[in-house]
Amino acid sequence: MHSYPPAALALVETYTAAVAGDPARAIAFQGAPGANSHRALAEYAPDALPLPCFSFEDALEAVRDGRAGQAMIPIENSQHGRVADIHFLLPESGLAIVGEHFLGITHCLMALPEAGDGPFEAAYSHPQALGQSRHFLRERGIVPLSYADTAGAAAYVAELGDLTAAAIAPRIAAELYGLRIVAEAVEDAPDNTTRFVVLAREALDPLPQGPATMTSFVFEVKNIPAALYKALGGFATNGVNMTKLESYQRGASFSATTFYADIVGAPGDPAVDRALAELAFHCKQLRLLGTYPLARERG
Repeated sequence: MHSYPPAALALVETYTAAVAGDPARAIAFQGAPGANSHRALAEYAPDALPLPCFSFEDALEAVRDGRAGQAMIPIENSQHGRVADIHFLLPESGLAIVGEHFLGITHCLMALPEAGDGPFEAAYSHPQALGQSRHFLRERGIVPLSYADTAGAAAYVAELGDLTAAAIAPRIAAELYGLRIVAEAVEDAPDNTTRFVVLAREALDPLPQGPATMTSFVFEVKNIPAALYKALGGFATNGVNMTKLESYQRGASFSATTFYADIVGAPGDPAVDRALAELAFHCKQLRLLGTYPLARERG
């Protein structure tokens, strides 16, 4: 908690105290109040109590410890791709994915009121936000500097007192931390969208069924020729739509790859069961992460 800038820490303590009396209603998120994850959970569950956490690990741990009923974690962005480390954290968390939410992302450049319109030498923000605004920053000669989260960066700039420093963060962060918005919609793509997943200690029971359902899982293929081709063949032959497949390495052997995947459908559907059984046959490891309702139709 004490890694937050002082301006943000006061708000974090207020939110944390409010959650203590009703942790079941709490949704943990990474970042300071006003971050995009805070915005996402407010849209997803307006009656939930937000619990700010400094890191993704802290947010997941809050659910495991019972200090929050759920956690909302960004998993990928339409413009800047996978959120770093999240594919390692989800399987290791021991939690189940129970929902998803898509949030349109609009960034603002903000600074101290007395800084006027700049010029600015540097902009602080989360690496994802900096990547989503890289053309805007480069055209203006502003150096991107990484910070733990967008709203925390705004609080840091407010405390820093440097007229040449700015932050890239949601509009609400300027209101919370006393900054002035210098430029709006600084993201490089107008359809900039982040997908969030919602995690809980227990999977949904009963599992949702039907075409408006998503199942996420990770698997590790055997180190043999055409392993991935063989592992995925069951989804094609059984007509199961795989909407996402990403690879990442675990350990230093580089001998086999782990994959994260999303499919439309749920265990219990005969086609899905057949496809997963064939996948398991060709894999060293298969782990289901959760089955949950689609927030947006794929395709």
